[in-house]
Amino acid sequence: MTVATEQPSGFLMDRIYRHQRFIYDLTRKYYLLGRDKVVDDLKPDVGDAILEIGCGTGRNLIKAAQRYPEVRCYGVDISKEMLATAEASIKRKKLQERISVFRGDATNFDGATLVGQPTFERIFISYSLSMIPSWRATMERAMRSLAPGGRLVIIDFGGLGGWPSWFRRSLLKWLSMFHVTPRVELPEEAAILAGDRGYQVTSTDLYRAYAHYITIERPPSTGS
Repeated sequence: MTVATEQPSGFLMDRIYRHQRFIYDLTRKYYLLGRDKVVDDLKPDVGDAILEIGCGTGRNLIKAAQRYPEVRCYGVDISKEMLATAEASIKRKKLQERISVFRGDATNFDGATLVGQPTFERIFISYSLSMIPSWRATMERAMRSLAPGGRLVIIDFGGLGGWPSWFRRSLLKWLSMFHVTPRVELPEEAAILAGDRGYQVTSTDLYRAYAHYITIERPPSTGS
């Protein structure tokens, strides 16, 4: 694992997940809906590089590596506690030759410097933007890191408009305990940022607006 410069929010994430990381995957499967759909929709070609921004415990990267055995997977996260769990899980699954995780800020990491990979054919962000204060900058960094012809897939909490008010209030209160804030304007912001670059965007809401699901495609040749 390559260690990047410490960022202020890293201390917060480490404090939140110092103990939570041991039960994170067990508990989050009940409300981080659609993560496996993201992995299914990556559909990389042989030899492609896949990056997860905000990889946490490595759960999604392991799924991707198992689903696509002829690609190389990378993950970046700011929490050293979560990365410790990720590295242990990757080693336990004997995937350390195909998955590399590194510590860095999602808004300004440099793949070329950290892992010798300047761009990635597939990038995904799963329920991380709602925890990142500078989430727009994270999307910009992801788009800049996307290789020509590449695909960026994002899933995160939506506006919950299809759910009863009591459920929305309860979920939002629960999420706030972990410094999670749904980005209700995510589809519009993604469309603006991608449109400025000439990228193609597809947005939809899943599970009665529980989650925003966004796919961004970079054309095979573009100047940005």
